Amino acid sequence: MLRERGAAALAELPAIGVGLASAIAEMAATGHLSRLERLRGGVDPEGLLQSVPGIGASLAHLLHERLHIGTLEALEIAAYDDRLEQLPGIGPRRAAAIRANLAALLGRVDRPREPSRLEIPAVAQILDVDRQYRRDAAAGKLPLIAPRRFNPEHKAWLPVLHTERSPWHFTALFSNTARAHELGRTRDWVVLYYHDDDHREAQRTVVTETHGPLTGRRVVRGHEGDCAAYYAAADTAVTARSA
Repeated sequence: MLRERGAAALAELPAIGVGLASAIAEMAATGHLSRLERLRGGVDPEGLLQSVPGIGASLAHLLHERLHIGTLEALEIAAYDDRLEQLPGIGPRRAAAIRANLAALLGRVDRPREPSRLEIPAVAQILDVDRQYRRDAAAGKLPLIAPRRFNPEHKAWLPVLHTERSPWHFTALFSNTARAHELGRTRDWVVLYYHDDDHREAQRTVVTETHGPLTGRRVVRGHEGDCAAYYAAADTAVTARSA
């Protein structure tokens, strides 16, 4: 069915929604399931992105490091909200080719729903999950996995949190990317993967800001403006209570 009619046909079957159909399509196309590999500590985001025709090592690195994309679902969203064209060397024609190749890879028949503000967790929710993750990780309350990347001794050191903030399901981990190791940020950068009840998945990265008016505060990469508004409102509320 996947070969003849695409993932949309799978989604029409009982008990298989959009998310599960996408997972089946990803396994059929790449031989891997990124969500499962991530839980095993062995996901290679840049390698996964290179499974899409038209994306080589250099572009995969840019997608992961600049846009914080590590799944095919996240790439699909970026392909339709113009973020791809923000990268050097990606014009409208190449972006369109990547969209077409990704659609074929995932077996899409219809254009995916374009992301809207309602399909992204609120900054307050993301920062709350980030606080819980870092607090529980520091207290040793979270299970540990042994990442396969950058872990030659196979030590279980990476804490994993699964939690919910309605209507979202979150998985939080410290970043285990080459860039995080290079900059010594493996205990600062937190990657949050989230999905809704239809198992459409995306991700965001939370870091401690190192410059500008939000220096020293936790910010969601790509949503610095929303974070500034969030902290301004919080500061105003504290001032009002103090008065």
